[in-house]
Formats: sequence, structure tokens, C-alpha cells
Amino acid sequence: MTGRTTRTPLRVGLVGYGLAGSVFHAPLIAATEGLALDTVVTSNPERQDQARAEFPDVRVAASPDELFDRAADDLDLIVIASPNKTHVPLATTALKAGLPVVVDKPIAGTAAEARELAALAEEHSLLLSVFQNRRWDNDFLTLRKLLTEGELGDVWRFESRFERWRPQPKGGWRESGDPAEIGGLLYDLGSHVVDQALALFGPAASVYAESDIRRPGAEADDDTFIALTHTNDVRSHLYVSATTAQLGPRFRVLGSKAGYVKYGLDPQEADLRDGKRPDTADSWGQEPESLYGRVGAGESPLTGGGRPEPTLPGDYPAYYAAVAAALRDGAPNPVTALEAAAALDVLEAARRSARDGVTVTL
Repeated sequence: MTGRTTRTPLRVGLVGYGLAGSVFHAPLIAATEGLALDTVVTSNPERQDQARAEFPDVRVAASPDELFDRAADDLDLIVIASPNKTHVPLATTALKAGLPVVVDKPIAGTAAEARELAALAEEHSLLLSVFQNRRWDNDFLTLRKLLTEGELGDVWRFESRFERWRPQPKGGWRESGDPAEIGGLLYDLGSHVVDQALALFGPAASVYAESDIRRPGAEADDDTFIALTHTNDVRSHLYVSATTAQLGPRFRVLGSKAGYVKYGLDPQEADLRDGKRPDTADSWGQEPESLYGRVGAGESPLTGGGRPEPTLPGDYPAYYAAVAAALRDGAPNPVTALEAAAALDVLEAARRSARDGVTVTL
């Protein structure tokens, strides 16, 4: 960032303009004060045209090599939103070029690779952050508030579901059975629910998992359950599925004083997919009262038991605001590579548990 002033926006190069790049990263970067989306890397002509249409001032490169040829002089941050198998090599190249990096989850296929990247970033005194946007979901923020205020007492069980009904496989690398692609729901949605559980309740002591391929023609896991016992004795039951005909609550959290039950997904992803932008929407991340979760004891929330708990607004923009503050002012990294490595420890243990039918001690 030589020659950059504190008021000049930091120039961002975005590698990948598929779902992650176009729906999440590009709009959030563009909406963040102090950041400027400078270059998008994609070899797909239609996606190149899409990027130019959505961000008229953006430059387009056809390959990461084109970006890295000039990145050290022209850019201040690299964001990697390309397929999972490219995360480690691209992050390694960027860090060795002297550039801070944001990597979409999962940062790597193994915890060992994540820790190697963390060591490389530390060696070069560079930011390496992982995009775990679900820490800024509305329900997660609301639950964290309830826990901080002691509303639930001592938490005994945390149930988290990221379920969908997609009876026909969509194909593509995310559903590939090739281990090199790092596909399947365990590493896709599982990265989210495991990260949230660890962020809320701390390290896991043991992991048990069941993982299945249910749909005809599917190659990778599409229905997976993970049970964690945390070192503080909280138990987390985590479900990720593309085969759920009737969706369960997003969260059910049971404590010594009360429980919290919340249905429905945070609206931010749907709004981003619809083309809405956080810098132009007055009610960004907010949901109607009809979707509020409920807090209570001894009564069913489905019959009006407990009290409605107003859902805090979701805030995906807070992630990139924190990245900008970390680069500008030395503020804390919002999601470190070592935190991502801890989640990968759990995912690797879950894969072993499901394969061998055992409980894995960490």
C-alpha cells in the first residue's frame, strides 16, 4: 500500500465472479467505505460482461496471472472467491506477492493447509482473513445478544439447521464427488454451522457425524448431521441438507432458564441475489415481526408460547468494514485463518466419523 493515503480507497482485486463473487463479495466490497472494487478476474465472457454492467468502472482480467502481474503496484487487497480447490494456491501466490488476502470459506481442504497459510501470512506481516459471513446473520447476532445477557441461562444444547429441499442435483464442482474439488455439503454449508457453533460455544472436544448421499445421481454428501461436544460440555447438533422436505427451525437453543427457537433464513442472501445493495437499502438485513424467534420455557413456540424476541438486523457489510479497519488502523481481523483451521479440524473429524462410524476425539 505504498503511496496510499488514509483517505484513498483501498483497491481490491476479486478473483472469481460466480455465485460467491458476484452475489456476495463484489456488492459488499463496493458498498464498504474505504474499499474500491478495482478488478474482477473471470475467464467467462458472460460473467465479464455482467461485471462491467454491474460495476462500470471495474477492470476485468481473464486469469489470476494477469492480476498478479501488476497486483503489487496496483492493488491493496486480494479477495479469492473462486472454486474451493484454488483457494490455497491463489492465497499462497498473493501472500508471497506481499498482498493481504480475504478467502471465501472454506479457506482450504485441510486444517494443516489453513495453518500453513496462517504461518505464511504472519511471516510476511499480512492480513489473511476468511469470509464467514454467517457470523453476521440476523439470528446469530440475536442469539449472541441473548447469551451475553444471560437470558437462556447455561446453554445445554445448540441445534442449528441449514436445510434445503433440492431433490434434483444441480451439478457443478460444489456437488462433485472428486475429492480434489472439496465439494459436498459438509464443506459447503457445514463450514457455516460449525464456525457458528465454535464462535458461540468454544472448542470442540469430540465429533460424531452421519453423512449420506441421498439423491439419485448425486456424487457428494447431500444430507449430513454433526454432533459436537464442546470443552465446556455444551452439545451442538448441526444439520446440513439438500433433501429436507419439511424444514426445521434454523436455531433451537436450550438452556437452564429458557430456550430460543427461530425459524427462517436471514434475508441478506436473498436480497443480494435479487440485486438489492446494502448501501442503498434503508432496511437492510431487517425482517418482519412475523419471523421473530421466541424465548420461553415449557411452552411450544408454534402455539404462541414464550415471548417474541425482536431479531437484530443482519449485517454482512460489517465484515468488509472490519477488514478495511484492520488494514487501515490495525484493528482485529474479523475471522482469522486459525479460527478457520479449528473449524476444518471439526470437518475433517466429521468426515472420518461418518466414514468409520466412530466418535472422534480432538
